[in-house]
Amino acid sequence: MKINFLNSILAVAICSIALVSCESETKGVTTEPTTEVETPEVVSVENTTVYNANLASQDELSLTGLTDDLVAKVLANRPFISMNELDALLTDLVSKEELYKHLFVPFNLNITAEADFKMIPGVGDKMAHEFEEYRPYKSIKQFRKEIGKYVDEAEVTRYESYVFVPVELNTASEEDMKALPGVGDKMAHEFDEYRPYSNMKQFQKEIGKYVDDKELKRLERLVYLEK
Repeated sequence: MKINFLNSILAVAICSIALVSCESETKGVTTEPTTEVETPEVVSVENTTVYNANLASQDELSLTGLTDDLVAKVLANRPFISMNELDALLTDLVSKEELYKHLFVPFNLNITAEADFKMIPGVGDKMAHEFEEYRPYKSIKQFRKEIGKYVDEAEVTRYESYVFVPVELNTASEEDMKALPGVGDKMAHEFDEYRPYSNMKQFQKEIGKYVDDKELKRLERLVYLEK
């Protein structure tokens, strides 16, 4: 009995020493907080307007669901000469399809690769092929006519927020000029005012009186001169 009692005391002592040792080791360990790297996400918005990434104001860009950091990034890097440039800038974005319902750089219908048309929300293989099938387009009216064979008027109108047909500077109608992204009555008038143009340098010189270099660079991709 005496031996068993001594053994019990010894066992309790050993357990107490072990517990004290564990507590001491635990107190000496500093746990570093885990830092997670978040991938930028687009907030879903009810707004149905498709803003031109080259023309939208800071407030309008915020309405597309972009975070403040991404809004600043877009503003710092524009003008985008093509939608591909904007797409590359937003390479880490999770939900591009959601964003592109509200923000885009219109595609040149006559030179855009068929596969790139599928960046337009709701445009799959078949419609991308139809966009390519009818080019070269001479005017946006031709686009409306041809694509109107496949979708209703409302859908054609929606597509027009994502595409444009470049115009020939010396022959384009005022209506076709005003159909260009960001070209309203005043700029269409200036385009017409200096006709006929002999070369693109003349266009740069004359239109450069009204806009800065960045905007001039953007406008240049919307027009051409027949040789």
